[in-house]
Amino acid sequence: MENLNFESNSLFELYQHLNLPVNLINTAEGFSVFNLKDVGFQLPYQSTSYRPNFFSFLFVKDGAGKYTIDEHTFEVKEHSVYFTNPSNYRTFSWERIGEIYLITFDETFLKKYVSKEIFQDFPFLLTETVRPKIVTDEFYESVEKVYLQIHSEYVGTSAYKYKIIGHLLAVLFYRIKQYFWQDYNPIYEGNRSSQIVKSFKQLLEKHYRDLLSGKTDTAYRVQDYADAQNLHPNYFNNVIKSKTGKSVTTWISEKTISEAKALLQNSSVSIKEITYRLGFSETAHFSNYFKKHTRTTPAQYRKEITENR
Repeated sequence: MENLNFESNSLFELYQHLNLPVNLINTAEGFSVFNLKDVGFQLPYQSTSYRPNFFSFLFVKDGAGKYTIDEHTFEVKEHSVYFTNPSNYRTFSWERIGEIYLITFDETFLKKYVSKEIFQDFPFLLTETVRPKIVTDEFYESVEKVYLQIHSEYVGTSAYKYKIIGHLLAVLFYRIKQYFWQDYNPIYEGNRSSQIVKSFKQLLEKHYRDLLSGKTDTAYRVQDYADAQNLHPNYFNNVIKSKTGKSVTTWISEKTISEAKALLQNSSVSIKEITYRLGFSETAHFSNYFKKHTRTTPAQYRKEITENR
């Protein structure tokens, strides 16, 4: 049976899954750019559902289609610029393809060739849902020059082509940032409260209540929290870190240590029981984890608390 919720690490994987030609895609560096008219879509075309682990920009000079993510469906029209990132499952369809350039890239490519601090330099890359925007002729012409130059380098043979593409991509990002997201800050997105962050914090609290009450004995990982919101773990972690200043792993460790300290102050609860309540399989593992984050062992912490009472 066909997987209707396919997860793709690259455009190459996605096109293979959709039975589309992949001859235009070079898999070497997690980057691709080409005109969709050269792919050979059988129009009208409708994709199945998929979740990408890559970013994309779509520059529509001549064409029409639709893009659906969650409950949002967007019309893709001429002179529109479309941006998507590794967030939720989505589908796309095409009615007409004249000149539509698609640029895709993954996080590794961005950090290698554009900036190691890519999400600080260009925080709009973490925007949760972006509507396609119809731009002015002047702006479209300015970005068209850049993406055509990027394409020229991509199909060329220069030994430095990906370094050149990285610089040109940064130029493209700055132009788009200035036009669309001059004052964008992910911390203030969504009426100053991101739904992704809010849902994560609620689940974090609920999960630890379930651990402590014995409803579950398995500690959640980043993957579990991301799956709960149908998000790719890399994207999910980037959003949480961008909007809160802390990674998901940090949130989990801080919550674990906080609950551990509270339990250790109750001398009637053994360290072995605390170990299992917090989802650790062995006392030694819990003790090492606690010491790593507090520079003291659970037993030493309990002793200090008792002596200071």
